[in-house]
Amino acid sequence: MAYSIVDNDMNVEDPTSSKSLVLANDVRVETWEELQRELFRDSWDDKLNRYRSPYVFRGLWNKGYDLKTSLMRIGGDYPKLEPHLLRNFRKYSRGSVEIGESFWNWLAVAQHHGLPTRLMDWTYSPYVALHFATSDLSNFHEDGVIWCVNYVKSTDYLPERLQNAIRKEGSNVFTPEVLEPIATSLNSLGEYQEKPFVLFMEPPSLDERIVHQYALFSMMSTPDAMLCEWLLDHPDLYYRLIIPSKLKWEIRDKLDQANITERVLFPGLSGISAWLRRHYTTT
Repeated sequence: MAYSIVDNDMNVEDPTSSKSLVLANDVRVETWEELQRELFRDSWDDKLNRYRSPYVFRGLWNKGYDLKTSLMRIGGDYPKLEPHLLRNFRKYSRGSVEIGESFWNWLAVAQHHGLPTRLMDWTYSPYVALHFATSDLSNFHEDGVIWCVNYVKSTDYLPERLQNAIRKEGSNVFTPEVLEPIATSLNSLGEYQEKPFVLFMEPPSLDERIVHQYALFSMMSTPDAMLCEWLLDHPDLYYRLIIPSKLKWEIRDKLDQANITERVLFPGLSGISAWLRRHYTTT
């Protein structure tokens, strides 16, 4: 994948999620070497004659967690609450940020600062996803998971106008600038077709965290559409890597040696403190 890019949202999932979630495309890796092979599968691009993975990644410390959005997790009639959350966020945030009037910029800022939205965090980096799957030492007794989604192939399922716009841009993901002329609001996405679809959007570089975490967002066309259910209907677009609990310490230590740490991914004193606290914790 996202899958936090802010305040570890990649690991904030619904605590009622099934601990026994098992999907047909699950691959359980047993060694570091096997993990590397699976993370970089299908990376060779014949058109470019280069290694360019078509996947984005989302790492979670518990394999039982699904892909509920933060909006879904607030409960109640959350689809009706979505516009109120965003309207009030914009109203009370005036003067706090300078991002212009683009709705999609505002949505990205809201997600980045913890507002419940239908966006979900992903990363282009498999190692950043691994970090989020292994950053919480208190949950090393649980098997983790990396969701891997083919964002390039997912564009085949976009409505025609959205497909045309992104292909004219020569990209596989949207930006607020590309999306704004053809969809000015969340409601306008749902009007393209009744059947749900997913699109991926790169946020503006709001701060160093988004840049360092190589971040992007997924977004379903309706607030109640769930990405993991949509992926089950499109099994050619994803696979999940199950990270055994016994492998987490090796992964964690090797990521630290590779400088994939909170100090880098969360620049600032809080990131340094989180890294040092974990680094010096004894097993």
